[in-house]
Amino acid sequence: MRLLFAGTPEAALPSLRTLLDSHHEVVGVLTRPDAPSGRGRRLTPSPVKTLALEAGIPVLTPATLRDETVQQHLRELAPDAAPVVAYGNLVPQAALDIPRHGWVNLHFSLLPAWRGAAPAQRAVLSGRRETGMSVFRLEKGLDTGDLIATAPTLIGEFETSGELLERMASDGAPVLLSALDALENGTAGLTPQDHAQATHAAKLTTAEAMTDWTLPAEQVQAHIRGMSPHPGAWTLLDGTRTKILGVEQVQEPGPDHAPLAPGQIAATRRQMLVGTGTEVIAVATLAPAGKRPMRAADWARGAGLAPDARFTSTPQDGASA
Repeated sequence: MRLLFAGTPEAALPSLRTLLDSHHEVVGVLTRPDAPSGRGRRLTPSPVKTLALEAGIPVLTPATLRDETVQQHLRELAPDAAPVVAYGNLVPQAALDIPRHGWVNLHFSLLPAWRGAAPAQRAVLSGRRETGMSVFRLEKGLDTGDLIATAPTLIGEFETSGELLERMASDGAPVLLSALDALENGTAGLTPQDHAQATHAAKLTTAEAMTDWTLPAEQVQAHIRGMSPHPGAWTLLDGTRTKILGVEQVQEPGPDHAPLAPGQIAATRRQMLVGTGTEVIAVATLAPAGKRPMRAADWARGAGLAPDARFTSTPQDGASA
């Protein structure tokens, strides 16, 4: 089939590579316009645009697909189907009607669970141990179209949402290809979603990334993992923000087996432990203000922490964030 691929971030690259290596013909790529990036705020092409140009594929970067000129360009490409992976732009009905097999979206959840912008992140935040990938036909509603294929996957005990998304991006590419093959040969089944079971995966915000150390350990760990790497779970130490980016298995108790109050920090020989509302957790990775992520145990040994050092959710002693 002739394919018009729509995608923007790194998560879309495995699918684009898979389709480029398949018997299908990628006749064009849709991606978001170049965006400011880095300290210099230079306009930078999306990862999908970079790969497409390297492969010699025509690239379109319209700000909107509502423009009739853009829609006419899509018609001239004459796609049979338009596979979509994290495109990030609204597709109006006039554009949806162009490919004879429609727009086919790879979504990183088992729909109808976690419709929206952050499905992998919300699955981790909720403490789920399983999620998956869905391929469905795009329609006007938000991730409401008929399902063509699904593939479940387990969520690792200490896996972050970033790690999960990277893994699902790779594992989902052959699922998308298989769905397109089925559409081509007429064997694709279309299963309506149960809309009554739908949950929403709203984009993560910095405000909700604040860590509440008084919650039970499993909830604190899910919060840290779900917010990593972006926007990053954050907390305060002496009024300054620190990002907590990963957790790991507790290998040894705190000093003298003493319990730790919520947010209280203890550095052992190999780990950094922090108290929660129930039991201690081991922080694997953190990023102090203005610094790159680093091993938490290394940071704790060199930070000169007071014996009662404690992460908080609000400034203490008149300090400000």
